[in-house]
Amino acid sequence: MKNITIPNPFTALGKLLRRFHMTIFIIFIAAGLSVAVLYLNMIINDPSNAEGYTSPIDAGSIDQATLDRIKELHTSDEATPALTFPEGRINPFAE
Repeated sequence: MKNITIPNPFTALGKLLRRFHMTIFIIFIAAGLSVAVLYLNMIINDPSNAEGYTSPIDAGSIDQATLDRIKELHTSDEATPALTFPEGRINPFAE
């Protein structure tokens, strides 16, 4: 009887993986990160569908004093008033 050796089809694949395992790993990591960034960008840029949405907050839950204090606040495009320090006090950090 002759000893017949059957070539293993996975030896070539094993040699390829042994030689390029780090390159294949880096390509998979880079591809995974790019897909994640694309999906996150798609989620962020997706317009929200606000039709039929009702807020769970009751509109009458804020009292009048709080509404008056909110109306007194300035917006970001307005200039802030000048800062005034109380009289008779000294700055302990000034030399």
